[in-house]
Amino acid sequence: MSAGSTSDSLLQATRRHFFSQCGMGIGGVALASLMAERGLMAASQAAQGGPGTPLRGMHPAKAKNVIFLFMAGGPSQLELFDYKPVLQKLNGQPIPQSYIEGKRFAFMGTSHGVKLLGTRKAFKRHGQAGTWVSEMLPHTAGIVDDISVVTTCQTALFNHAPAKLFMNTGSGQFGRPSMGAWVTYGIGSESSDLPGFVVLQSGPRGPRGGAVNWGSGFLPTTYQGVPLRSQGEPILNLSTPPHVSASSQRKVIDTVRAMNMQRLVATGDDEIQTRINAYEMAYRMQSSAPELIDIRGETPATLKLYGVDPSQPSFSRNCLLARRLVERGVRFVQLYHTNWDSHGGKGETLEDDFPKVVHEIDQGCAALIHDLKSRGLLEETLVIWGGEFGRTPMGENREKTGRNHHIDAFTMWFAGGGIKPGQTYGQTDELGFDGIEQKAHVHDIHATILHLLGMDHEKLTFKFQGRDFRLTDVHGEVLHGLLA
Repeated sequence: MSAGSTSDSLLQATRRHFFSQCGMGIGGVALASLMAERGLMAASQAAQGGPGTPLRGMHPAKAKNVIFLFMAGGPSQLELFDYKPVLQKLNGQPIPQSYIEGKRFAFMGTSHGVKLLGTRKAFKRHGQAGTWVSEMLPHTAGIVDDISVVTTCQTALFNHAPAKLFMNTGSGQFGRPSMGAWVTYGIGSESSDLPGFVVLQSGPRGPRGGAVNWGSGFLPTTYQGVPLRSQGEPILNLSTPPHVSASSQRKVIDTVRAMNMQRLVATGDDEIQTRINAYEMAYRMQSSAPELIDIRGETPATLKLYGVDPSQPSFSRNCLLARRLVERGVRFVQLYHTNWDSHGGKGETLEDDFPKVVHEIDQGCAALIHDLKSRGLLEETLVIWGGEFGRTPMGENREKTGRNHHIDAFTMWFAGGGIKPGQTYGQTDELGFDGIEQKAHVHDIHATILHLLGMDHEKLTFKFQGRDFRLTDVHGEVLHGLLA
């Protein structure tokens, strides 16, 4: 285009045309400035640099980062934390009908005629508060003064995939953003070289439901969790092919970015901004991701603390990687470990398989708390341990001992990031069937997590299909008794 034709086109541009074509310029800057002045969540992350930009919360935050240790399959709280001597005494007797009237269970119908099942595991009090912990968790027993054990967690869905989805997204329906996506949408991330939301997996298989548990739903896909592999390439196809030089790769990325920016200015489509961010992040991660997963530089004392072999994948290794991730500013790290299903069927027994999976996670969880604390990171990192639901006080009519899915009372624990340490929050009835005080529903847990990160769960919203959505839907209250 000649200088004359450019001049003519500028003279013909109307004021309305000018502002419509500069939506990502003047309009975007104005909107970002206005929202920053009012301390509101960003309605357009594109104008503020994407999820790699830390944003101001709605109130002062107690936590900066989250590590969610997700025990996929539903750990039995009655074998681990919720000690019930009366249940031990009544072992083998039918459960009173008053407990199960109107209740539904995943595999037992109304549970009529099913007998109570006491645990065979020994419990002891630990720490200054005398927290009950099973003999199966010797390492976790050593950190009880740093954690808050919540025995009265409740959820709404009793099948694995929907319940995992509910714990992660606040809904049993597909298409809702995960908690990690909401968090990075709300307050961004402090890491420019790694994703704001990272997922690590261990165990014999991935969690039921798969990627929807860390998806972005109707939020821009830039906020979805990014799974990192613990061996080989952290992300497949991340490395530059041998025949491509660094300079030529940079030229391609810059050219694609320029083309995408033209389209972004013309349409204002957030997904184009996501594509731009993805290219740039992938380019930076070619050096940051391999450095992250190479733990050979950790001290022998640290490796011994976690009990890891640098060359072998494991849950403990992922715990160490989680510490390295939050050190590098990653906002939300989620570790999935399977398989906690313990019905009593093949490969799902309380006698044989359950102790194995408990052993796989015990040392890593405790080491993570010790490590974060020794580095001054625990105060600003919220650590969460738990699964999608718990297990019934009744056994199942199977060849080997097992328990059914249970949604009315299960145990999670929390540490760091504004949590009051060294307490047991809530109390269940004498059989461990239901909470009798300080109940903690999943919506309440989500509200509390957002509160600790400086966000009001009622105000962190996103407009989709004509209505404002939020992580807690129309529910949720902050669990103030958990807070320091």
